[in-house]
Amino acid sequence: MKICVVDDEDLLVKGIRFNLKNEGYEVVTGSNGLEAVDLARNEKPDLMVLDVMMPEMDGLTACTKIREFSQVPIILLTAKTDDMDKLMGFDVGADDYLTKPFNILELKARIRALLRRSGSAQEQADNANRLTIGDISLDLDSRNAYAGGKLAELTAKEFDVIEFLMRNANRVYSREALLDTIWALEYRSDIRTVDVHIRRLREKLEKDPAKPQYILTKWGVGYYFRKE
Repeated sequence: MKICVVDDEDLLVKGIRFNLKNEGYEVVTGSNGLEAVDLARNEKPDLMVLDVMMPEMDGLTACTKIREFSQVPIILLTAKTDDMDKLMGFDVGADDYLTKPFNILELKARIRALLRRSGSAQEQADNANRLTIGDISLDLDSRNAYAGGKLAELTAKEFDVIEFLMRNANRVYSREALLDTIWALEYRSDIRTVDVHIRRLREKLEKDPAKPQYILTKWGVGYYFRKE
């Protein structure tokens, strides 16, 4: 699955590319609207993520030109919050709209949803919509979590944390890395926030929170989700 990311903010592009590659996507990138049109025509991506405010050609104009020859799903990114800007995006053919700053996990969820709707995703629906390891299961569409078949009431951020850890099972992440990945695009939070969320997830998902089976600590390093 190939995704094209075009934005003139180099650090943001690198962050998105890193996260999407971890999901198994092939990622091609550009930095302006002219490159976006060329990439759409030559690379034939399965989905595009375009910034609205870019040099040489803005994202709205690029989207209009891409629609002349392709129906590839397009997500527009913008720092503007005006509803009129969103309506303009949809009018020129965008499929979805995300306002900066955004949560990278929300972007990935929207990408998955668009790929499913467009028919580009080749996964079976059940596998695409659900992430299961052992007794813990996540419904990615409804954002519900289940432990031992029973619904666990998670906050939005708790769901983000457990989804990230499960998608990267057996990989240890420091508190700083988790904070940067899950919170950084919104705001810089206290590092103890990570510890609080891990504790609450254990209380809600583990049979014995004092002796967790899945959400484990690598002492002196960080946290990980155990998958046998």
